[in-house]
Amino acid sequence: MKKYREILLKCPLFDGIDECDLYRMLSCLGARVMSFDKKYTVFSEGSPATNIGILLSGEVQVILVDYYGNRSILGSVSPGELFAEAFACAELRSLPVTVVASEPSEVMLIDCSHIMHTCENGCGFHQRLIFNLMKDIAQKNIALYQKSEICAKRTTKDKLLSYLSNEAKRQGSSTFDIPYDRQELADYLGVDRSGLSSEIGKLRDEGIIAATRSRFTIF
Repeated sequence: MKKYREILLKCPLFDGIDECDLYRMLSCLGARVMSFDKKYTVFSEGSPATNIGILLSGEVQVILVDYYGNRSILGSVSPGELFAEAFACAELRSLPVTVVASEPSEVMLIDCSHIMHTCENGCGFHQRLIFNLMKDIAQKNIALYQKSEICAKRTTKDKLLSYLSNEAKRQGSSTFDIPYDRQELADYLGVDRSGLSSEIGKLRDEGIIAATRSRFTIF
């Protein structure tokens, strides 16, 4: 576990936890690490919602597929971030989403019940973990609200500009990278890929944005 020291120390779940207690705590929680190749499924829709995931390396995407097979990306996860925590805390019988590795990834899995219920050892870190977990879920809810605002825009152009504006503000720069290729960005915004590519081309020609692969600049 010590090879993941830097990532774990910046993980919001362990905020306020002393490094000297971290590895003992992970052992108490029964944490385990798994590796996934690109495009491999980490969590499958319909599987029991019991585990919280912490991304240690790589990138994973949370994907929703509707009844007709339409694919929507709910978000991407970067190293140090949690995923599937809300579903595990809600004790859902089955996951409503699929989590897929978008590049080779390492994931730490922790059974949520080991966090939510105090162990027989009476470890003092449980209250802090519960607080951190609830804070992370609240922040994810805010991010989901912001995504719903973007996707509520009427046109592909408005959705794209709203998303790019939010990313520029979040990253504190007019030039920034996004975690999606064109198809993935279309899936995230809920629009047609060809229409999205057309709008990117128009905005580039009008001098409103510059775009090279996943790097954008807004003017």
